[in-house]
Amino acid sequence: MPGKLSTHVLDTVNGCPANGMKIELLSIANENRRLLASVRTNAEGRTDSPLLFADKMAVGEYELVFFAGEYFAARMSSLPAPLFLDKVPVRFGIADARASYHVPLIVGPWGYSTYRGS
Repeated sequence: MPGKLSTHVLDTVNGCPANGMKIELLSIANENRRLLASVRTNAEGRTDSPLLFADKMAVGEYELVFFAGEYFAARMSSLPAPLFLDKVPVRFGIADARASYHVPLIVGPWGYSTYRGS
């Protein structure tokens, strides 16, 4: 199976997939950041297609930026200003461009967790 990069987001406050969260994918080389994709999650909290397909996978450093603050501000009326969490960056490396990488985010307004999924 060819490699790909995917993600999904779970909203721990509402106990559901995070529908409509903006996510940006950046490549990082020598601290230079280049935007590769800007997407929103669907009703399942996933992107409609992988963020990177096999032909675009490359060994290197990447960052996913999850716009959690924007997402929760649109759904909750009583959040502090400034927000405790706004943009949540997850920086990770792709060591094998032929492998699949799945980077999920479990998030609420006050905390998050991530891991390399399957």
